Amino acid sequence: MYQVPDQHGKLAVVTGANSGTGKETARRLAAAGADVILAVRTPEKGDRARRDILAEHPGARVEVRRIDLADLASVREFADGLVDGGRPLDLLVNNAGVMTPPRRLETVDGFELQMGSNYLGPFALTVRLLPLLLAAPSSRVATMSSGVATTGRIDFDDLQWERGYRPNGAYAQSKLADLMLTLRLSDIAAERGWPLLSTGAHPGYTRTNLQTAGPGLDGRGPGPLTSLAFKLVPSQGVERGAEPLLYAATSPDATPGGYYGPRWGLVGPVKTAKPTRRALDKAVAERLWTESERLTGVSLPAHA
Repeated sequence: MYQVPDQHGKLAVVTGANSGTGKETARRLAAAGADVILAVRTPEKGDRARRDILAEHPGARVEVRRIDLADLASVREFADGLVDGGRPLDLLVNNAGVMTPPRRLETVDGFELQMGSNYLGPFALTVRLLPLLLAAPSSRVATMSSGVATTGRIDFDDLQWERGYRPNGAYAQSKLADLMLTLRLSDIAAERGWPLLSTGAHPGYTRTNLQTAGPGLDGRGPGPLTSLAFKLVPSQGVERGAEPLLYAATSPDATPGGYYGPRWGLVGPVKTAKPTRRALDKAVAERLWTESERLTGVSLPAHA
């Protein structure tokens, strides 16, 4: 198992920290001594996760704060609260997301739900928190992508899937966008000389409620073929599944723009993963960043 290095004195924000890989990531960061903010949509679930972590690690420093990544006003409120507090931020873990709702749903701001929750919300959060990240001596942003990013493509003519919505296609696009966020932010940090490391990860096939919560948004839950796949495809628990993200977030050996996943694709210990060819297209990444700024109304700080 990956051993998280000492994190005492560091402040970390983990989105989607009430369950799954987010909760496991928060738990192990807290166990290593970090001050951890559980950034969750439902505070009651965050409070339960906090109690679970404290039951195992009574001396842990864990706080719950609300954020809804499907609502840009909520993202702004969360980020402003941290910025007003003034404490430098050592680590941002973009983990939260939604997967394959069977029909097209929209965020508060009118984005397709997966593109909004999985990518545009985390994009806006990352950019809004840059002042705190750059105030830390050596900060890091670790963003969760997915192995299905290999099947994704960025369709600038229909980013919000207003024509011919396909659950898996929309999910793959959002996760490709997350990987491109990782790589573009790494390039920007290098261009501007920032002491910020941008890394990415994918969890392989990890058993969480992500696979059932999205399909359940129509009240029916996953279909029989999906349920059968859960049983037949090699999978792993969150203890192992969170390790690529933990490695990306804390390993001293992680590299700028590094991407990490399970050794055997779906399962296994951490290894360096190969980004899909589309994620390496710098022209598309730059255009996606510019379009994301337009859609979210959030831009890079001018003089950072």
